Amino acid sequence: MTVFVLVPGMFTGTHVWQETAARLTAAGAEVLPVALTGLDGSGGAPGTDLETHIADVMAAIDAAGAAQGRKIVLVGHDYGIHPAVGAADRRAERVARIVYLDAGMPRDGVPALASVPDEALRTQVAERARVDGGDGVLAPPAGRARWQRWGSTAGVDDRTLDRLTALAAPQPLGTLLQPLRLSGAVAAVPTTGVLCTGNGVSIEFVQRLVDFGDPAVQILAAPEVTFFELATGHWPMLSRPAELADVLLRAAAGQGHRLVPAGRGEPPAHLRPFPLEVPEVPVERRDNVDLHLPLDAEGPRPAVLFVHGGPVPAGARPTPREWPGQVGYARSAAARGVVGVTFDHRLHDTADYARAADDVAAAVELVRADPRVDADRVALWFFSGGGLLSADWLGAPPAWLRCVAASYPVLAPMPNWGIAGSRFRPAAAVGGAGALPVVLVRAGREAPEIAATVEEFLAAAKDGGTDVEVVDVPDGRHGFETVDADDAWRDAFHHALDRVVTHLTA
Repeated sequence: MTVFVLVPGMFTGTHVWQETAARLTAAGAEVLPVALTGLDGSGGAPGTDLETHIADVMAAIDAAGAAQGRKIVLVGHDYGIHPAVGAADRRAERVARIVYLDAGMPRDGVPALASVPDEALRTQVAERARVDGGDGVLAPPAGRARWQRWGSTAGVDDRTLDRLTALAAPQPLGTLLQPLRLSGAVAAVPTTGVLCTGNGVSIEFVQRLVDFGDPAVQILAAPEVTFFELATGHWPMLSRPAELADVLLRAAAGQGHRLVPAGRGEPPAHLRPFPLEVPEVPVERRDNVDLHLPLDAEGPRPAVLFVHGGPVPAGARPTPREWPGQVGYARSAAARGVVGVTFDHRLHDTADYARAADDVAAAVELVRADPRVDADRVALWFFSGGGLLSADWLGAPPAWLRCVAASYPVLAPMPNWGIAGSRFRPAAAVGGAGALPVVLVRAGREAPEIAATVEEFLAAAKDGGTDVEVVDVPDGRHGFETVDADDAWRDAFHHALDRVVTHLTA
């Protein structure tokens, strides 16, 4: 018999598992939801910390493993993955699989607070700990809208959110501040990641991280690691209990998608050749910037800076300015008589948008100061996750900025990025764009959560009177230049680039 030990996340108790547990039981499994101390009506006790919750989970594992032949599957949601992994490290021989339910990757010596995506929330917890000496509590969300700060509530109806709020309990600060201690035994336990795409993460996204070659994530491509996706927000046990139960049963059976290790199979998308014919042009490197110069570059020429997406791990090689797609765009621009610029910025994590924005501004100044560039005729073209960096330029465009373009962009932060209240919200900034031309290349087969940010942006632009020229690639996917056949996007690519060049030279 399979026994599912279910560990809830921040502020929540066993009640969140009720519907999913009923479906697992109906399928013949046994279910043991864990009542974490202080989070399930038991009342918080002074000194409650991560070790307290690890002990709670170990007690459930011991109870579940009392009968011979039981296969224990440990499921940790959100914060719950930290005590789950801590307990599995001490009971590794009893746990058949750990399921990471829309959860981060706990690390030895790192507290759970590090996994909270919102920097302002992390600061709030640290300040509260300073005042309370680390023995206080963090108040739960006070209403429906407040839960969104902790993860997407997509799919959860208002009645359920009201119940979640009513039953929420304060989170003991010690559970977030105490570092997790691991012996390493848990590394031998097979794992499954269940990703909730409405919260901003997909299997494709994780595969891209593996493709970048970052050693920290290569373990995700191990044969004993599987993945599932659920098209919902951060609380699938409330929004999709039946689908979650099915996924957990399949995970227990060892099913799921397996990632391809870096360096195996065909090249990753970002390193595949640019499929269109583009001429070789002179390239000059200055610091982190490459200028692709027109062959007949006489006199100052307009320039377009291509702002790559991300996050991209700091150790990824080659760096984005050398990726075939970025170079293909820059050479195509140079073939049209303007300087095409590729450069590297430091968007290595979702917390890095501010310094990446500084890098974009520095690259712009470097390019505008070059005597071969017409400093009064510059365009910026943003890609993918780099789209959030357009907010600074849309909100208060300088006179020399002749056009902003974007291809398959993210135009509002994903719920789990922790920057919802930051300045990096193009959908909020576009109202200040005025007469600035905006060219948006939209992928028809975009991920729904990204497509929603584009629609939000277009609605805001319309309300603000900003004219956005949309160039559609109906059959294109995110990153279509290297993942789709060129006949699906070739005409749209040329049209969009011609429009940007027209705005630069008009």
